[in-house]
Amino acid sequence: MRTQNNYFTIPNEVFQLGLSAGELAVYSYLRRCEDRRTHQCWPSYRTIGSAVGMSENTVRKYVLALEERGLIVTEPTDVRLKSGRRRNGNLKYTLPSIQEVLRDYYARQRSALEARTERHRVQKILAEQLAEDSP
Repeated sequence: MRTQNNYFTIPNEVFQLGLSAGELAVYSYLRRCEDRRTHQCWPSYRTIGSAVGMSENTVRKYVLALEERGLIVTEPTDVRLKSGRRRNGNLKYTLPSIQEVLRDYYARQRSALEARTERHRVQKILAEQLAEDSP
């Protein structure tokens, strides 16, 4: 007998990433839709918006934010009509493993910290030079 899963999981680590409520809602819906073997899904902005109570433009904004954070990867698709013409299809979403997401997140955090540390070091040197040059 085959059982149907009526649930999906969200990795606990997602809550360490500082997602907004909108980002979390869109990400959660994509996790709900994803094929657990391929980690891919194809819902439209309209479908996502209907499910989470957002306009298509708002969904688009959050999809871009999730993509920038590395939580999803999107690819355009096309559809062939009966007439033979091609039209744009829905985006294909791929949801990388949380380990990949965290590795990239911490690498970005580390780079930002190193850049801030370097700016602080240069500012300190400039301030010391300015103090030496002042009468």
